[in-house]
Amino acid sequence: MIKASTFTDTAKEFGYDFYCGVPCSFLKPLINHTLQSDDIEYFAASNEGEAIAVGAGAQLAGRKSIVMFQNAGLGNTVNPLTSLCFTFRIPILLVVTLRGEVGLGDEPQHELMGLITTDLLDTMKIGWEWFPTETEKVSLLFEKAKNHMNQTGLPFAFVMRKSSVGSVPLTKTFLKAPRPGITVNGQFQLKVDQRKDRMEALRFITAATHESDAVIATTGKIGREVFSINDKNSNFYMVGSMGLASALGLGLSLARTSGRTVILDGDGALLMHMGSLGTLGYYGPSGIVHIVIDNETYESTGGQFSVSSTVDFCSVAAACGYASAWRVDTETAIKDALDKTSGVIGPHLIHIKVAGGSAVSLGRPNIKPTQIAERFRKFLRQRIAN
Repeated sequence: MIKASTFTDTAKEFGYDFYCGVPCSFLKPLINHTLQSDDIEYFAASNEGEAIAVGAGAQLAGRKSIVMFQNAGLGNTVNPLTSLCFTFRIPILLVVTLRGEVGLGDEPQHELMGLITTDLLDTMKIGWEWFPTETEKVSLLFEKAKNHMNQTGLPFAFVMRKSSVGSVPLTKTFLKAPRPGITVNGQFQLKVDQRKDRMEALRFITAATHESDAVIATTGKIGREVFSINDKNSNFYMVGSMGLASALGLGLSLARTSGRTVILDGDGALLMHMGSLGTLGYYGPSGIVHIVIDNETYESTGGQFSVSSTVDFCSVAAACGYASAWRVDTETAIKDALDKTSGVIGPHLIHIKVAGGSAVSLGRPNIKPTQIAERFRKFLRQRIAN
């Protein structure tokens, strides 16, 4: 057993001061310690996949990230670990607890994951070691993790057994008063057969972005269309990890980068991770404009309907603590919303209704994901420097 401070002090020596995760009783001492430390930041995520994307966003922005969760939630991380961290080579450090270890006498729901946790990490090409329980081994294991991540560009995991860290009581409270309720701006004006196409809406948005804006484009045709309209080093195209564009953008903002982050989301993508609205609203990063482009279908897979026609994204965002929310579907209304959220403390949600369909000959980004990530990192470094 080690002290929580032994782990975090060593982590700081290796450049880690950004933690994100989902609680587990095995992690309680470590989370309690990070929450109450003046020189460490811990951010709570609504689920483990979101935590991975938040950590990845911070990592892209230059803050080395540690993401902590129990192995029962390891399944929730498979998508972002394999289609975000692996695809773009984003090396975050994981602390994964081992609930259901053979002989532990744990709850029945942990039995199978306890048997397959390390095999699953191996399958995802994630190097791992047992979480250190002896003080003299902590630095050695961090060194091993660093070497692995430098060589592969992939995450590394410490697998934590029960009672690996000494008890740390939680003596502070972190309840946050909700924001005063906001009035949603605007109403949709157009009938379904009158709506603008998505490409046209994206042209309006692209024209309104600034050179210093980081743009996160969700997976599918939104990212492909943004690439075809105006490819820039400040654009990050999430070719996978559907539904986690907002979490990645949150990580960028929590990493204290200057400038605005524009998140281009889809209705199906946002529905997949609605918990991100609560996380964004709670932390309230001021520089986020979250744009949901809603055609009520899963366009990339053939136009099957989504359930967004009965979902009021703006009211949900308002209830979750966003600073403003806008319903728009005309060129004038889109431009007005973008203009009135520019330079105003956020986060802001702009819900745009558009028509279904896309260009038959729509291409795909012709640069490799690793190149997208590297030029995006360079853009963020330059933005921070300026």
